[in-house]
Amino acid sequence: MDAQLLSDTFVDLADTMVADFDVIDFLHILTDRSVTLLSASAAGVMLADPRGELRVAAASSEAAGLIELFQIQNDQGLCLDCFRTGQPVTAADLGGPDQQWPQFAAAAAQAGFRAVEALPMRLRDQVIGALNLFRAGPGPLSPADLRVGQALADVATIGLLQERNVRRGETIAEQLQAALNSRVVIEQAKGKLAERLSIGMDEAFGLLRGYARTSNQRLTDVARNFVDSATADFPPPPREQQRR
Repeated sequence: MDAQLLSDTFVDLADTMVADFDVIDFLHILTDRSVTLLSASAAGVMLADPRGELRVAAASSEAAGLIELFQIQNDQGLCLDCFRTGQPVTAADLGGPDQQWPQFAAAAAQAGFRAVEALPMRLRDQVIGALNLFRAGPGPLSPADLRVGQALADVATIGLLQERNVRRGETIAEQLQAALNSRVVIEQAKGKLAERLSIGMDEAFGLLRGYARTSNQRLTDVARNFVDSATADFPPPPREQQRR
């Protein structure tokens, strides 16, 4: 495991005191770094909406996002059990017999995943979601990697709750709902850009996120600007240019 990257990741996840904190980019840092540090094939984050129902908030790949959505639509999967119990849930071999989640296991295997770890995003008794790690090969994560994964989920949870406290006029439910609403806009922008450039959804997201960072803009603002823009070019012109 890359010790420097691990250190940098904890710093990035803890630093939510900056101006224009971007929840969506924050969650994608969590998924991307989890994949790299824990040698996972993909990672996803589900967060609870104001009604306490899980929604897909971030995923490191389109395949992971679809499997996360499958769990919600079929009310079956590790993430749901993890969220409901507040405890880690492991499926070391989704191809084995007597699966606890047969529909989910079949869908995950079809997507190329053989093992999954679901880690609760919690602070004491408050559970706001789950971090899910998908791997192409069977077998459990090592105890050391599980501790690191849970630590990443815990630090991210504290960061989200801290951001809620900074914005005292917002409740955690409102904040998480805003993140979920932002993801809808980002998905629309991914689809539009993928169609325009004839590329995959993962590559389209990489372009959007890369442009947001190089232009020092919020990912959600870049996505909304592109969705609303009449031009087929990317990146879209700034809003002040559109009004001229």
